Amino acid sequence: MALNKDELITLYRGMAYRYDLMSNLYRIFGFQMGTFRRKAVAALELCVGDTVVELGCGTGLNFPLLERAVGPSGKIIGVDMTDAMLAKARERISRHGWSNVELVQSDVTKYAFQRGVDGILSTFVMEFISEYDELISRCSAALIPGRSLVVGDLKHPSGHLARMTPFLLGLARPYGTTMDLADRRPWESFRTYLGDTKLKEFYFGCAYLAYGRRS
Repeated sequence: MALNKDELITLYRGMAYRYDLMSNLYRIFGFQMGTFRRKAVAALELCVGDTVVELGCGTGLNFPLLERAVGPSGKIIGVDMTDAMLAKARERISRHGWSNVELVQSDVTKYAFQRGVDGILSTFVMEFISEYDELISRCSAALIPGRSLVVGDLKHPSGHLARMTPFLLGLARPYGTTMDLADRRPWESFRTYLGDTKLKEFYFGCAYLAYGRRS
């Protein structure tokens, strides 16, 4: 059964101090999360000076990539509902001396987007959001026409690889992933609210990147 939002906050408070290390350990199983994150950020096609919103920014693992993309004249807005994860993100910001990152503690479904953002990113978060269709609609409305929303997350592999699902769920269970969450298909909402949509699968269909550009 999927965790509710209060349970997710409790879970991620407890793992905040070791979240970065846990993410790196997935290399043992062939999951190159750094490569996956780089592909997600590259798909945004950001320019120097752009404003980008990251939904569920966690400890800020994507911030170095976003910083290189938008430069010091750009702006990064990181949104997360867990105070302990944002505390680690602040440590990262301070360590790098970034002055263009704004952190917002909020449930992403309730976050009030500023209008006219150049990109919106979400990695390993959308699966936890039951209201993903409404959120994707709001993301589309916030984007400048021609700019993109990119979502990266886990999914069920198809065909004979579906037999891997119990193993994959075992790897992802510490993060709160359950079978019903992996069944969600947010990329279908991209086709409703965004143009020029694409879906790319990774790791034998166990993960995906969904791209959509506002018309």
